[in-house]
Amino acid sequence: MAKYVMAVYSNAQPGRDADYMRWYETVHMPEICTIPGVTGGHVYEAIPASPAKPAATYLAIYDLDLDDPVTVLAEMGRRGAAGEMTMTDAIDTASAQITILKQNF
Repeated sequence: MAKYVMAVYSNAQPGRDADYMRWYETVHMPEICTIPGVTGGHVYEAIPASPAKPAATYLAIYDLDLDDPVTVLAEMGRRGAAGEMTMTDAIDTASAQITILKQNF
């Protein structure tokens, strides 16, 4: 099987970072990790000393171990539409961006 990562950039609503991170750690990350092919993940926070302005304050990296990573996106969409994923009003949805990267070596 090919190895991929799913990178998700996002921001919290102004003043809601603690709420956002609590939701991400206790609700969202566990929900995403139940999708077949998602084997784990971590969330990172950009620090002020970064030499370039990041795409967003937070970056979640999910490990994907499957042949077709598009199936993860499809399942996320299906679960979202079915109300099977818990969202929060602490996320700035306009800032959210998803990129899937293939491991080359």
